Amino acid sequence: MDLILKYFKNLSTQQIDQFHNAVTLYKEWNEKINVISRKDIDFILERHILHSLAIAKFIDFKSGTKVLDVGTGGGFPGVPLAIFFPEVKFTLIDSIGKKIKVVTEVSNQLGLKNVVPLNGRAEDVEGKFDFVVSRAVTKILPFYHWVRNKFEKESAHGLKNGILYLKGGDLTEELSELKKSYKIFEIQSFYEEEFFETKKILYVPVNYQ
Repeated sequence: MDLILKYFKNLSTQQIDQFHNAVTLYKEWNEKINVISRKDIDFILERHILHSLAIAKFIDFKSGTKVLDVGTGGGFPGVPLAIFFPEVKFTLIDSIGKKIKVVTEVSNQLGLKNVVPLNGRAEDVEGKFDFVVSRAVTKILPFYHWVRNKFEKESAHGLKNGILYLKGGDLTEELSELKKSYKIFEIQSFYEEEFFETKKILYVPVNYQ
């Protein structure tokens, strides 16, 4: 837990317990249903939980904000963000049912009341959201088209409603295909671990359709 507290010093006792329990639960569930690669499971705190929380360094979601996590897999970045922002409403969707089973069980066991797990495709989600988050499920152009109609018209934050996409590596080619405005935030600007050297948050504001 020291790694989380190194960057997030104002966590409540309950949040600290939830992050600690999340590590245990994911290791247990990963033995039954592989949602994290075997080589990564021992680094879950850094490569999955802390990585997910990079979004909390980028934006402070206001109470009542609605966030959709597309292609959440085992619950990243949605579950760590739901622990960090207990007053924010998170919908986590994945097309693979067994992964959503893990999300459901982990969320229930952590006592997260602000998580709605869904098995399905992003295009089929009902409702509107302030932000869509994800960890590199595909190139940004097709992803943009999946979710562009999922946004609330009014923005309640300094940032316009849009996509917050955790990506790594060289994004030059796929961003040239996007032909939309965007901003890139280097995660290494606030995390010093080597793992984050090539990791980025791609922010794409989405105009209301």
